[in-house]
Amino acid sequence: MRTVSDRNVAEQVADELRAAIHSGELAPGDRLVERTLAERLGVSHIPVREALTRLAEERLIVREPRRGARVAELTASDLEQISSLRVVLEQFMAIRVQERWNADAAARLGAVVDAMGAAAPGDIDEVLRQDRLFHETLADLAEHRFLDEISSQLRGRIAGFIRAANDALDVEEQEQHVRSHQEIVDAIASGDPVRARTVIAEHVARAVERITPTDGDPS
Repeated sequence: MRTVSDRNVAEQVADELRAAIHSGELAPGDRLVERTLAERLGVSHIPVREALTRLAEERLIVREPRRGARVAELTASDLEQISSLRVVLEQFMAIRVQERWNADAAARLGAVVDAMGAAAPGDIDEVLRQDRLFHETLADLAEHRFLDEISSQLRGRIAGFIRAANDALDVEEQEQHVRSHQEIVDAIASGDPVRARTVIAEHVARAVERITPTDGDPS
């Protein structure tokens, strides 16, 4: 995390903490002590408190009476609910992109997949950066602001877990991960909505398989 300036301090602190959670720098279950965070970011405790309130509203952290705040953990039930909703939203997104499909859309998504495929074996940072860009590009091409906001929030809830799971990918699995994104592009380009929905569901299901809930809660 970087030291932040005095401008829009609470928002900047929230951005820094959110990025640290998404990247795995702050892991599920880690305690978030206001004084420690304030010293680390070079700000007072007030914007840190405001930032933690925002992240609690986003459910990226949990705040408990007399125990402070900690990074949210993921139960099996959380994962099932988030992932099932992601399938519905991303299928809808894919169909909207399919309805608007043109050479520009093909070029933009193709460039992201190519960049993902060009990542060196084991360079998970680059793979995840391109993965995030791929889904952001899909959302942009879908031309639906509220869908973009909701989808981004859901992906943000599990970003840290996806990062941890993808850290363990071997070379073959990394290549398969890239191919799965090409499959999405091909399905959208086919003009077949059934194929697009099927490929999206399979893509999300594979992501779920790589994530192990932190507490093993089967409920």
